[in-house]
Amino acid sequence: MSGLVVVGASLAGLRAVEGARKAGYRGSVTLVGAEEHLPYDRPPLSKAFLDGPAEAPVFRQESVLCDELGVELVLGTRAHALDPAQRSVHVGDREIPYEGLVIATGATARTFPGSAHLAGVHTLRTLEDARAVRAALDAGARTVVIGAGFIGSEVASAARKRGLPVTVVEAAPTPLMRAIGAMGEPCSALHRANGTDLRCGIAVTGVEGNGRVERVRLADDTVLDAGLVVVGAGAVPATEWLAGSGVTLEDGVVCDETLATGLPGVYAAGDVARWHNPVFGRGMRLEHWSSAAEQGAAAGAAAAVPGSAEPYETVPYFWSDWYDTRIQFAGVPGADEIRVAQGDPDEGRFVALYRSGARLTGVLAVNKPREIMKFRALIARRTGWSGALEFAARRRELVSEGAR
Repeated sequence: MSGLVVVGASLAGLRAVEGARKAGYRGSVTLVGAEEHLPYDRPPLSKAFLDGPAEAPVFRQESVLCDELGVELVLGTRAHALDPAQRSVHVGDREIPYEGLVIATGATARTFPGSAHLAGVHTLRTLEDARAVRAALDAGARTVVIGAGFIGSEVASAARKRGLPVTVVEAAPTPLMRAIGAMGEPCSALHRANGTDLRCGIAVTGVEGNGRVERVRLADDTVLDAGLVVVGAGAVPATEWLAGSGVTLEDGVVCDETLATGLPGVYAAGDVARWHNPVFGRGMRLEHWSSAAEQGAAAGAAAAVPGSAEPYETVPYFWSDWYDTRIQFAGVPGADEIRVAQGDPDEGRFVALYRSGARLTGVLAVNKPREIMKFRALIARRTGWSGALEFAARRRELVSEGAR
């Protein structure tokens, strides 16, 4: 019997199931996942999981999924083909028919070429990855991180909390250039202040060892000793299984503003979806928790209840915890101007605003957690630059009065 099929049992997939039920869908729901685990939360894997209780951050217990949400779980088996003519998904040796389909297969972490044979070299995308990295840190491994993005820097933070030597190697001039643009220098300062050896503007040319990683070689012929290497070099959308299906693929599954793929009844959500975001008037693919949750709910409702699809728009938002610092960003990083509107980067507490054309399009907050959502709302309202600066001035006055 055909029903709703969701391929991808992570956050976006779970929210798709919940979104369909919330929209009143009473038909059958099948949730397909490549991992054997129940849907779990990924951001904690590089944050609290490395330092706190080693429990899987599961979203829902099996009884809730099966008994309350009425889901058939098909876990531990990858989808390997989509047949839109037969409206079916091929999973292992099964063909699962669908009326509505949500593609939520996420993304796959980039690995370092030629290192697959070496123990001690890890990405950090799955629960198994996190368990292996945590075990190596607990054992006191000398750590080298490739990439100074969110995951790499959070691993470095976990290593330093244990008092371990850690080197972070970043090919770009500063950390987080793709994520926050030209404001990476304060992030560099965080690493230095916490005893992390940060090396920017240099590439890794080799990861070497005899069965187990022993060293990392850099482009300037520097050799770094290593017992643990964590590759934090980004991720690529998991779309291989869609080849030849008729779904348009371009750095993800291409969708319109309602998350529809163009195939009847087929929607996409989460890290795998590239959709037209009306807030900025262009296509985007986001790898953020909040957008995956929102897109999943919207795509699930749309796929389950034909005719209910509505445009989905959002202001991208992410956060990252480095050492004792909370870094938050909302909007898009490309900017014609960046202006510090509150605080001082040298003091480690500030808000910076990003202008593109005549609009506020981004905001970076470092240790200013109460400010970020106020400016995110301004971006969502398409607020002009002058209006954003006036709002920032009023916020400075309020913050100053509150400090008296």
